Amino acid sequence: MTETSWTEIDRLWEKLEKALLTPIRAFRLRYLPLLMVYFAYGALGIITIAESFWIKSSLTLTPSELAALSVWLTLPWTIKMVFGELVDAVPIFGSQRQSYVVIGGVLVALGLLTLAGAAGGWFTFAPPDDLYRIGSFLSVVGVVLQDVAADAMSAEVVDRENPDGSPRAPKDINRDLAMVQVLGRLALSLGLVVVAGLGGWLASVFSYTTVFLCGLVIPAISVSGALLVQIDSSETRPVDWRILGGGLAFGAGVLAMAIGGVPYSQEIVFVVSMAVVSAMLWRVVGDLDRQIQKTVFYAVIIIFAFRATPLVGQGYTWFTIEILGFDEAFQGTLNQIGALLALIGTWLFSDSITGRPIPVVLFWLTIVATILSLPSLALTLGISGWTEATFGFGARTIAIIDTAASSPFLQLSMIPLLTLCAIYAPQKRRATWFALMGSLMNLALVAAALQTKYLNQVFVIDRGAYESLPLLLGAVMAIGLVVPLTAILLFGKKLESGESARPHSG
Repeated sequence: MTETSWTEIDRLWEKLEKALLTPIRAFRLRYLPLLMVYFAYGALGIITIAESFWIKSSLTLTPSELAALSVWLTLPWTIKMVFGELVDAVPIFGSQRQSYVVIGGVLVALGLLTLAGAAGGWFTFAPPDDLYRIGSFLSVVGVVLQDVAADAMSAEVVDRENPDGSPRAPKDINRDLAMVQVLGRLALSLGLVVVAGLGGWLASVFSYTTVFLCGLVIPAISVSGALLVQIDSSETRPVDWRILGGGLAFGAGVLAMAIGGVPYSQEIVFVVSMAVVSAMLWRVVGDLDRQIQKTVFYAVIIIFAFRATPLVGQGYTWFTIEILGFDEAFQGTLNQIGALLALIGTWLFSDSITGRPIPVVLFWLTIVATILSLPSLALTLGISGWTEATFGFGARTIAIIDTAASSPFLQLSMIPLLTLCAIYAPQKRRATWFALMGSLMNLALVAAALQTKYLNQVFVIDRGAYESLPLLLGAVMAIGLVVPLTAILLFGKKLESGESARPHSG
């Protein structure tokens, strides 16, 4: 080989080595509590397969009703400002971080116990469908509370000063803030990897009740991380009652509408949520530089559009179970492959993704996601019968290839947004800032869930009735391509021009 060839090989090796070692070198012991929270969030997927099969076999909820339920279950994420204000300004037993992680873990545990009681017939005070709703809601609230505390810590654990007390360079601070977000995504992905195959195996061997009880180890992990390392913030400030009081009033209104069965309650709550969260976010960022406000505004529009794309819903999962014969063990295998490759993809791309503009990253993720949805559409059209007769492989092989190809891109879309949030997090309002930004982003998921509900009402899917599934999946793919690309093309350049002036977080 020529000297030039060896030089190119050395350069490629250096890049690979940097990609592999950068997350390891970035780790600090003080990051451990928040990383264990993110790990536990991913590991909560240990119950996912058992939950899907239990819903299909034992509950009466239709895909449309499940999509509607997902709207309500997403709403706790949209009132994160309440949790954020509590974490920022209301210590419990003298703790502003640790106590909230513990309380969140207790709520997750109660949710899992409720699901176990419903599946095992222990609880008779409500029908299984309602117990599922209660258990899911408790778990979601617990996860949101822990997530708010972890988000606040992610902006606090990075040093702003050198060992000698001199200020660090803004670019070094921003780089560390980005790597904390990368490590958080890696921790979440690792949690998914650890339990993906295990969840399928447990669901195929043990009762669904036993699987839900096994899930109790997950909140124990997040709580133990908070107890092992000192994580409480020294930053304190008075309660902002306009945010806390307004958030509590908003939450009470949402609960009343959900219980009261008000017509179009989900749509009303979504519109009111957008207004409330936007007003509160404006209050928090009102004293920032005008250019920074514009940059955040453009980022919010693009990310909102990217996340507000509908899903197919439970109908496709039921199709793979009934028609394609994907049992619990194989579903676990798919989850294992997907989680592992998502972890590897996040790890290898972490060094380069943190330096890429948000519009560029999301543009290519949108294109790739659409292309990689084609095998799923082909499966609903019955292509597996033709491939098995012609090439000797069927639905399971197609599903494995599709999962392997698409999984590395699953976690990457969150890194630029979370980095942006960390960079602009104001002092003494870090949890509130992250909570409001998270609330706005999760309102996009509410919009996605509403669209999922509408599409499932137009293209009706039920147990054993999957004729409309190809049309449903095709509509989802079209919306998922057109909406994000439109926002990126309209606002991408404006965001990139604003990014050049971004400051470090003080």
